[in-house]
Amino acid sequence: MSETRSTCCYCGTGCGVIIETVGAGATAKIVGVRGDPEHPANFGRLCSKGASLHLTTQLTGRALVPEYRAAGDQARRAVGWDTALDAAAERFAAIIAEHGPDAVAFYVSGQLLTEDYYVFNKLARAVVGTNNIDSNSRLCMSSAVAGYKATLGADAVPCSYEDIALADLFLLAGSNTAWAHPVLFRRIEDARAANPDLKIVVIDPRRTDTAAMADLHLAITPGSDAILYSAMLHVLLWEGLVDEAFIAAHTSGFAALRAQLRELTPAAAAASCGVSADDIVTAAHWFGAARAPLSMWCQGLNQSSHGTANNAALIHLHLATGKIGRPGMGPFSLTGQPNAMGGREVGAMANLLPGHRTLSDAADREELAALWGVPALPATPGKTAVDMFDALREGKIKAVWIACTNPAHSLPDQTRVREALQKAEFVVVQDAFADIETAAYADLLLPAASWGEKEGTVTNSERRISRVRAAVAPPGEARADWNIAADFARRLAARVGAGDTAQHFAFAATAEVFAEHVATTRGRDLDIGGLSHAVLERDGPQQWPYPAGATSGQARLYADHRFATADGRACFVPLSFNLTAEAPDARFPLRLTTGRLRDQWHGMSRSGRATRLCAHEPAPRLLLNPADLERRGFKEGDLARVASRRGEIVLPVSASEELKPGQAFAAMHWGGRSLSHAGVNQLMPAATDPVSKQPELKHAAIRVERAELPWRLVLLRAAETAEPEEELLVWRARLAHFLPQFDYAALTLAGRDHPLLALNVAGAEPLADDRLALLVAALDLGDSTVYRDPRRGIVKMARIDAAGDQLKGLLLAGETAAADWLRELMQSGRPLGDLRRWLFAPAAQPPAGLVPAGRTVCNCFGVADTDIKALLGQGLALEQVQAQLKCGSSCGSCLPELRRMAAQAVVTVA
Repeated sequence: MSETRSTCCYCGTGCGVIIETVGAGATAKIVGVRGDPEHPANFGRLCSKGASLHLTTQLTGRALVPEYRAAGDQARRAVGWDTALDAAAERFAAIIAEHGPDAVAFYVSGQLLTEDYYVFNKLARAVVGTNNIDSNSRLCMSSAVAGYKATLGADAVPCSYEDIALADLFLLAGSNTAWAHPVLFRRIEDARAANPDLKIVVIDPRRTDTAAMADLHLAITPGSDAILYSAMLHVLLWEGLVDEAFIAAHTSGFAALRAQLRELTPAAAAASCGVSADDIVTAAHWFGAARAPLSMWCQGLNQSSHGTANNAALIHLHLATGKIGRPGMGPFSLTGQPNAMGGREVGAMANLLPGHRTLSDAADREELAALWGVPALPATPGKTAVDMFDALREGKIKAVWIACTNPAHSLPDQTRVREALQKAEFVVVQDAFADIETAAYADLLLPAASWGEKEGTVTNSERRISRVRAAVAPPGEARADWNIAADFARRLAARVGAGDTAQHFAFAATAEVFAEHVATTRGRDLDIGGLSHAVLERDGPQQWPYPAGATSGQARLYADHRFATADGRACFVPLSFNLTAEAPDARFPLRLTTGRLRDQWHGMSRSGRATRLCAHEPAPRLLLNPADLERRGFKEGDLARVASRRGEIVLPVSASEELKPGQAFAAMHWGGRSLSHAGVNQLMPAATDPVSKQPELKHAAIRVERAELPWRLVLLRAAETAEPEEELLVWRARLAHFLPQFDYAALTLAGRDHPLLALNVAGAEPLADDRLALLVAALDLGDSTVYRDPRRGIVKMARIDAAGDQLKGLLLAGETAAADWLRELMQSGRPLGDLRRWLFAPAAQPPAGLVPAGRTVCNCFGVADTDIKALLGQGLALEQVQAQLKCGSSCGSCLPELRRMAAQAVVTVA
C-alpha cells in the first residue's frame, strides 16, 4: 500500500484527499480514498462523493486510444497520437486559412487543472488568434464574476472558510449547501453548535435539507432574488441600519440606488417574491443587527437571466452595512466546480484574459502579448458558451475543440446544441471518458488522463491553491490535458505561419506551466509571485494573493476597505427587477426548477460509475407538490409528459412537500446515457444574462400531462464476476445504444453490496420479439428460465446462478407488477429458497417474510429509512439511533436528513 496526497475533483470546496494505491507502475490501482486531516479546506472530512472516488476508477467507458473519423468515413478508428494531432492541425489550419481564426473555437472546463487551462488559453489567443475560448464555468460562476467586478471591482472572493466559525448570521441563498457543498455545511453545523444564538436564513424556492435547519426560510418565487435583497435594503435604509459613514467614505452610486429602491417596500416586494412582508422585514432586521453576517450562494442566484443583478443586490447588503473585509462577514460565492476559480485566474473565458486582465483594455492585451512573446493578441470578443454553439449551428464556427466537458448534456435547449454538433465540420472531444453524450459527435476523440492520474494545481472557493498529484499512471495511451494542448499548439503553429510561437509551448512539466502562469499575475490583484510547485510542496495549500516575499496567503480581502476599482470605492449599481426569462401561462402553467442531488455530480460521467452513489436517489423523477399531483390525477410513479416551449421529455412523477403548488423540480444529472431523451436540459431556455452571458438553467415554464404508455418492461441484471461494477458498466454501455428507440427508458445502477443494472421501459406498443432478443443478448441472459404468454404479450425470464440460490437476471415484459420486490430481493443478495416459485407471479406485494428494505439514507453504511424510522418510532434519540446503526458517523452527508427525520418522528411505542 502506498499513499498520495491530492485534492478532490468534484465541487469547489477543494477538499484534500489521501489516495491509497496497491501495486506499482502499470499495475498500480487506486483502492481507497480518505480525507486529508492536514488540508485546511476540510481537515479530513469528505462527503459521500469524495469518499467514493476510488469506486469510479474502472476502465470500462474510459477513452484509451486516440480515435479519428476521416472525411467520408462513417466511424472512428484507432490511430496513433502523431496521426491524431497532425490530422487535427491540418483540419484547423485549413479552416483558419479559408474562414479566419474566429471560425474555430475551444470549449473547456472548470474540471481542468490550472496548468491545463493555461495552455489551452494561450493556444487559442497566441497561436490561433481568436478569443473563441470559453469554459463550462460560464454555466456555473460567470454571474458571480460579473457581480463581484461590478460592485467590488475584481473577481476576488473576499472571504475564507475560517469565517464560517466567526459569523453570527448565515444568509444561504440559492444553494442547497447540505447537498451541493456538504463539507462546508458541516462547518455551518459546527458554528451553530458552538453558538446557539447564531441565526440562519435560507432563501430557496424549495424546502431543502438546508432550508429545514433554517431559523427563517424564505421560499421565494423563482427569479425574485434581486427584488428580495433590494426590499431588505429598503428596510435597512428606513430603519437606520445602514452604515452611512462607510457608504460615504468607501462607496459610490448609493444615492442613485436609494432613489431606485424608494418604492420597493416589503409589501410591494411580497407579491413578486411569494413570501410575506413580515418575513422580509425579519430577514432585514437580522442582517442589520448581526455583528458578522456571512452570505453564501451558488447556482440559484447565478443561473438566471439576471444573475449579475442577483449577485449585485446581495453584495449591496454588505456594502450598505459596511459588513465586509473583517472576520466572519462578507459575500461568499460557493464555486460549483473544482477549478472554476483557476480558470478565471488564467482568463480561459471569452471575455477574460490571464491575471484578471480585461479583454477590451488595449494596454492589458499589449502587456500579455509581451509576456507571451507574440506581436499582438486579438481584440474581437469571443463567443461565450451558448453563443458559441449557436454559431456552430449556424455555420459561423466550423470546428470546435471540447475538453473535459459534456455540452451534449449540460447546455440548455439540448435539441439546438445537438444540431450544432451534428452540423459542425470538425469536432474534437478530449476527455477521460468515451461514453459521455458528446463523444458520439466527435470526429476526433483524444484520451485524457483523469483524477488520480494527473498533476497540477486547482483553486477552491476561498482562493486557496492546492496541489493535485498523480497516484497511478494514466491507462492506455491517455495523456495529461496540458500536454495534449501543447503538442497540438506546436503542430498548428507550424501550419498557420506562427512557427516562432511553437517554442513557447515547449513545457517539460506542469511546474513550468505554473511558473509561467505565476508570471502573468505579478503586480495584479491576484498576485501569486511568491508561489511555485516547490513552495506548495513545502508549505501546503495557500491562498492568494501571495506575492514575492510573502510567507503566507491572505485570508480575507478589503480589510482596509479599499476596493479594486480605479478610485478604490466599491460600487452600488443600478438593478433590473425581472423574474424569469419566461413566465408561466395557460399552456405552460408550472414553474420547473432544477438542481443537484446529494450523491451525484454534474452529468454523472464519474459519480454515475459508483453504484453506491445511486442508492439515495436511484432513478430520475419529476417532483410536484401533492396538490398538483392530485389535481392532475397522478399516482406516485406514473409517467408524465413534461413539455416546455423547446421540447418534451417523459419522467415518472413523485409527490414532494418541499415544493409550493405550481412548482416542479427535476435533478439535472441524468442525460442521454441514462434516458431515452437528453434529460431536463432539453426543456431549459437558452436565455442568458446580458452581462455575464450565463444561461438560465434554473427555470422553465412547463406543462405536465399523463403519458399514455401502457406497455412496460423491466430488466434487472446482477454481476457474476469478481469485479461487479466493471461488469455492470460493460452491460450499461451495450444497453445505452437502445435508449433512443423507446418512448420512455431509464437505465440506472442500484445496490451497494450486491450491485445491479436496471432498465425500465414504457411504450405505446409491445416490443417486437427481435428487439427483445437483442436486449436479452446484450445482458447475457440466454441461459434463463423462460415464461411466455403470447396471447397477452407477456415474456418473463429469470437467470439463477449455478448454485441455484441467487437471482442474477430478470426480464419482465408486458406485466411487471412484481418488479419492485424482485429488485429488492436481488439487491439484498438473499437466497431464493421458497421465493423461487414466486418469480413469475403477477404479485405487487412480496410474499410473507420478505420485508422491504426501504430507501437508503446513509450510503457509507447502507442504512435505510425504514430502519431509522423504526428506532425513532421506539422513542430513541437520534444519537442512540446513530450508535446502533452508525448512520451519519462517517462522511456526514446524511446528517441533515437524519436530523429532519428525527424532528418529524412519530413515537409509536411508549
